[in-house]
Amino acid sequence: MYLNQIISVLNQVANYISPWISEVSTALVACLIVMFAVDINRIVRRVLSGQGFIVRTLVFVLINAFGYGLAIVALSPILARQLRLLPGYWMLVTILGSFILLGFWAQKNRQV
Repeated sequence: MYLNQIISVLNQVANYISPWISEVSTALVACLIVMFAVDINRIVRRVLSGQGFIVRTLVFVLINAFGYGLAIVALSPILARQLRLLPGYWMLVTILGSFILLGFWAQKNRQV
């Protein structure tokens, strides 16, 4: 009995969120990229340490503007499509769980 009520409430909230699933997906992908960007930039900095200013700047712009931007633009619709395939209550639980896990991960890595 209580489980049906909980699922009903979750479905109502999911119906409210579903028109913005593309934006939610973009936010999730952007958060993931922010978390990984620190490590990626550290590796790139180490690899390019002997290069000149122009090369380092060009690679920085390519990775940050085009690489991360392309990843957000390409991955967000895929994630949105996958989230739309889930039943409403699972979509909501997945979204909330993902943001909570990202928050814990950011806290653990001292990014918050």
